[in-house]
Amino acid sequence: MPGPMARRIDVTGTGGVRLAAWEFGDPPKTDPAKEHDRTPGVLLLHGLMGRASHWASTARWLSERHRAVALDQRGHGRSEKHVQAAFTREAYVDDAEAALEQLGLGPAVLIGHAMGALTAWQLAAKRPDLVRGVIICDMRASALGSASQREWADWFKSWPVPFATLADVRKWFGEDDPWVERPNPARGEFYAEVMHECEDGWRPVFEPDQMLKSREPWVFDAHWEELAQVQCPALVVRGLDGELGRAEAQEMVRVLPRGEYAEVADAGHLVHYDQPEGWRAAIEPFLDSVRVG
Repeated sequence: MPGPMARRIDVTGTGGVRLAAWEFGDPPKTDPAKEHDRTPGVLLLHGLMGRASHWASTARWLSERHRAVALDQRGHGRSEKHVQAAFTREAYVDDAEAALEQLGLGPAVLIGHAMGALTAWQLAAKRPDLVRGVIICDMRASALGSASQREWADWFKSWPVPFATLADVRKWFGEDDPWVERPNPARGEFYAEVMHECEDGWRPVFEPDQMLKSREPWVFDAHWEELAQVQCPALVVRGLDGELGRAEAQEMVRVLPRGEYAEVADAGHLVHYDQPEGWRAAIEPFLDSVRVG
């Protein structure tokens, strides 16, 4: 985790899985028992294959006015990677719930990217008492289907692992990946952060099979019903070149009882990574309104 201002706090997830949470900024100085004194909490949830450090630039400015915590979800980052651990939707949602309760963050704003966004709105539907707002970044509510899962399995097989150097990682994911239409240096940096050095070179910190298991429970089903159950304010954010199309994003806003919409120009799927300033401009007014409200 880059930067001296992030401190690690371990959280116990469902099934006893140890999860690494990272708090940015100084610990809260107010008495958590005094509701009016509490610094508003924000829990940041990365997407599939991501890690808490991908939120570093966002968490830095958030920590000026919020208690900002990013979670390494099960199977990701520095969290425990039990072979027998469950990778169900329920497990991911329960882990986020446990993080909010054990860290005393709730009611908090949940900021999720891709799979993390799905976890965020499912938790908001399940535990409205713990969630005061949700930011959904480039995650579709519609079903993706079995073809999508097969494509991902084939994509993992195409990775030329081990990579000799981190520069090779950046080049392959940023320029040479045949599954991507055009070069994107930010994408190369994104994947460089999820690699670690092994005896034979650089390999991902996660197990691809676990990522496919994590993905399987949600690619076959649509998630409109859970969206409709989110009672708190919710902001749907898409990059103009991302995976979430404008029509579907606007339909998600319509289904959400208190939905709002924002988009970020010149950004792809990795909205917060591609365009950090545009991302901040898109979400900060929403955060301010939820904070005041």
